[in-house]
Order: sequence, then structure tokens, then C-alpha cells
Amino acid sequence: MLPYAAYLRVYEPLTAFTPPERSSWAAYAEATDRPRRASALHAEHGEAVRRLLGVPPSPAPAQESPNAYLRRVENVLYICPWQSRLRSWLAFSRFRGATPARLMERFVPISVAEQTADDFDRFKRRGGSAALRTHIRTSTWHVPTSWFVPFDGNERWLVLDGEGGPDGTTTTRNLIYVTSMAHARRRTARALQIIRRQVGEVAVTAEVEEVARWLEEFHPHSLVELDYGGIVHLMGDDTLQDDQSVAEISTALTGLENGEEELAFAMYQRVILRWRSIQLLESAN
Repeated sequence: MLPYAAYLRVYEPLTAFTPPERSSWAAYAEATDRPRRASALHAEHGEAVRRLLGVPPSPAPAQESPNAYLRRVENVLYICPWQSRLRSWLAFSRFRGATPARLMERFVPISVAEQTADDFDRFKRRGGSAALRTHIRTSTWHVPTSWFVPFDGNERWLVLDGEGGPDGTTTTRNLIYVTSMAHARRRTARALQIIRRQVGEVAVTAEVEEVARWLEEFHPHSLVELDYGGIVHLMGDDTLQDDQSVAEISTALTGLENGEEELAFAMYQRVILRWRSIQLLESAN
């Protein structure tokens, strides 16, 4: 929910949901007052800020969000639920686990932290592991290298301020990739095969494998989207236009596959150094 965050999303076809959910999402898609794509991130971020600045702060919403990101392709409606409450619970659990108790009290009162944890525990007991599946992954201050793997450079869609979107509307500044689930799974499987054969079990292997496992949790006819989100505000227009991270990772993998180690290393390093320089802006803030 942070402003400088990128998102990896899965949009499932309407048919992937239960009958009651289908009816609900179909009605939602026709609603005129639902958040639109251009304002959705602002709405999510604003809601999170209001909760965290409250007295006392609220690490997670009291109810799950009824909202979703939508896509229509060839008359098929695809749904990516926001799941703001679940994602907030998961983020808070990670934050609490990584923060010393004394320091934790400076952010959230003990009573609030314990109540949030209890609410999450009850949710997990009722729904089991399946209830923890999120359609959206978030990364602050950078895009993880493994997130570039499911996509192809030709699936890149860059919009600068005031430019028109593919449907003729004016949209906000952004850089997005969208692909089919079949392509995403095929590319991650190929990447894992190449990396394991040529490099072995290194950190990036586990990262790509984690993305691959996550993709397997969804309907095979889903869509997968990489959204630079608020990260674009850390990048000038020239930097955005020059960013070809997806194509460079693809070239690096092909280089590894063909025994062109120097090419593979050069492309991989280009991506790593680009995103390291952006990630360093976090410490500058």
C-alpha cells in the first residue's frame, strides 16, 4: 500500500470464482461508483494512511475490501481482488516478526498488535491455507528480478503523463506488462531449468521458484500483470523509456542457455545495478 511500491497481480477469469462470487463480481463490474484503474492505487494508499495515522493506529481494515482490479479481454471479465485486509495482515505479521518488541511499541500499541494477530489467527483457523492466497504481491522501492521472468519485452506498455491508454482514455504515468498465465508459467519453468543447469541452486533460483509456485495457485486461463505502480515516481521519463529490464533478463537467460556467459552476465548486471540505484533511494529518505 506504500506509494513507492510495485505490484505483481493475477487476474482470474470470472468462471474461476464460486457462483455467489461470480454474481457479486459481475455486479461490481457494472457499478458506476467503483474505483477506476487510474485512481485505484491512490484509493488503496489513502485508506491505508488513514488507518495508520489513526489513534490508535489500525494495522488492518476491520472488513475485507469489496474492490478489485478488472480487465476485459475478448469479452471475458478478469478479476484481481484487492484483498486489502489479508494483505495488511500478512504485511503486519512480517513486520512484527522482524521488529524487536520494544521498538514495535513505538509503532503500534501492544494491545492493538495482539488484537490484530488474534484476528488473523482466527481467520486462518476458519479458512485454512487456501484462505491465505493473495492475488497481489507488493514490493517497495524496487521490482524484484524474479518478477521480470514471466514476461516478454513485447508485452511492455509505457504511459507518460497525459498520454492515452489503449482504450483511448487518458491514464496516469505507468509502466505495465501483461501476459497470459500459460506464457508466464512456461517462461518461469524455462528460467528455472536454465538457472539450475548453468548456475545451480543460488538465491535467484529460489526467488524464481517462489514466483512459479505462486502462479500455480491460480486458474490456468488467468492473466498476469507487472505494474511498476508508485515506483515510476522514482524514475524520470528518460529512465522509464530506457528501462528494458524484462527484455534484459530474457536476454540473460538466453545467453546462459547458449553458453554466452559474458552476454548473460552483462545483461543481468545491467538490471541489478539499475534497481540497486533506485532501491538506495529508500535510505536517502
